[in-house]
Amino acid sequence: MIIEITAPYAAILGLIGLVLSVQVSIHRGKSGVSLGDGGDAKLLVKIRRFGNFIENVPLALILMALAETVGLSAMWLHVAGGILILSRLIHPLGLDPDRPAAAARIIGSISSKVAMLIPIVAILLNQFAG
Repeated sequence: MIIEITAPYAAILGLIGLVLSVQVSIHRGKSGVSLGDGGDAKLLVKIRRFGNFIENVPLALILMALAETVGLSAMWLHVAGGILILSRLIHPLGLDPDRPAAAARIIGSISSKVAMLIPIVAILLNQFAG
């Protein structure tokens, strides 16, 4: 089966991840820090923005692709994909060491989990209820 609904979401999220990665690389070049954060708070934030993206997005996309293969409706895949993109755009704005409970961070984090829960439920229902 072709993963035609999830694929564009993966591409868009790939671009977001690429931007976050480039931001880390540029800051590393300017600061001369090749490993870790070197005590640079701004670099640490950029590293964590990218790290959090990498910690969440691959699993979400795998779950979406698997749910697509077991027949999750296009509507639900678009809902999950749309939520995932919005959450991954919002979340980095809330990563601020001075405000650990920033609204953007909380909304982005919860929304990412919701985007994963949709395909999880679809896969489990397909497996055990069908």
